[in-house]
Amino acid sequence: MKIVQSLLVSAFMLLSINTISAQYGNSGYGGGGYGRNGYGSGRMNSGMDQGRSQEKPKEIPVEETVGKIMVRLKPALVLDELQEIAIANILTESIKQQGVILKQETNQSDQIKNIQILSENTERKVVELLNDDQKEKYKIFSQESKNPKKSKKNR
Repeated sequence: MKIVQSLLVSAFMLLSINTISAQYGNSGYGGGGYGRNGYGSGRMNSGMDQGRSQEKPKEIPVEETVGKIMVRLKPALVLDELQEIAIANILTESIKQQGVILKQETNQSDQIKNIQILSENTERKVVELLNDDQKEKYKIFSQESKNPKKSKKNR
């Protein structure tokens, strides 16, 4: 009976040591475990990992954003080719201006005010390109964009 117990204890200890060794970089406490890079990270590039986590998130290109808007806007308003190009150019310019406003060293309330003025000007320019039927559809589209309906999944 004691032999079976000692075999079980030995097997348990052997598996535990193997697990601990794997967690601490396979080199005990010195080489890549506790000592050099903190508690068992064992990575030589941990300094590089920290640098990457502090970077700003990657900016989405303006053209990609405008493309996504136009994919939704074109069928909703039944735009022709000329209207599509003109509205895309207006939106591109507007988004670039928003980026400039956000990068300025002004307080947040001034930035919000400037973006609101820019938004109104952009909307006015877009509406000028639309016919009466499209203007009605655009108003509905704008309201839905500002106040999206909650889906059943969110309840």
